Amino acid sequence: MLKIPLDESWHELLIKDFSKEYFIKLEQFLIEEKNRGYQILPPNLEIFEALNKTPFEKVKVVIIGQDPYHGPMQAHGLCFSVNDGISIPPSLRNIFKELKSDINFKIPKSGNLISWAQQGVLLLNSTLTVRLNEANSHSKIGWQIFTDKIISEVSSKKENIVFILWGAHAQNKLSLIDKNKHLVLQSAHPSPLSASRGFFGCKHFSKTNKYLINKNIEPINW
Repeated sequence: MLKIPLDESWHELLIKDFSKEYFIKLEQFLIEEKNRGYQILPPNLEIFEALNKTPFEKVKVVIIGQDPYHGPMQAHGLCFSVNDGISIPPSLRNIFKELKSDINFKIPKSGNLISWAQQGVLLLNSTLTVRLNEANSHSKIGWQIFTDKIISEVSSKKENIVFILWGAHAQNKLSLIDKNKHLVLQSAHPSPLSASRGFFGCKHFSKTNKYLINKNIEPINW
């Protein structure tokens, strides 16, 4: 059994999944990976960091990523975010460019987005682990069943959430979201390969705050 700390509010929502066959197999897979000498990212204590930093009752916004950064020391459990002292990756650099254009954001030296998470932005990768230096190496081990459940729970049990879906992978989650209760914002992915095809100029950050203010919800200080 992997010892991964999990916020109590999320634990109550997800506890049944921990005893399901898919999650038991997922957990066993991770144990076997470590026994074979692979380094798994992020570290065990940070696998559920998105949930721990943004308890269920505090969720206002959901940004869906794909899988963790696979470079050394990069991943710390929040999608698009990197640890302090780590070079800002290209997609995050483009996110910051769009923020600057959209709301006159001052681009920081650090790519750590923990302040967003603490304000209610759930920075959820659909796959929660990866082998060091092997992108998408854990994309088919069962994590997406688990994270789809998280998205569904937020959609069904909350109201007036902003779901931000960048790129085809995130947009595949659209069927899990009740568009009558929530705002869904979609665009191209911020990756350098696609950012110029609709991500730049999407104004998702100002649109998010306008929606939250209209619903009498505290906006995000990006």
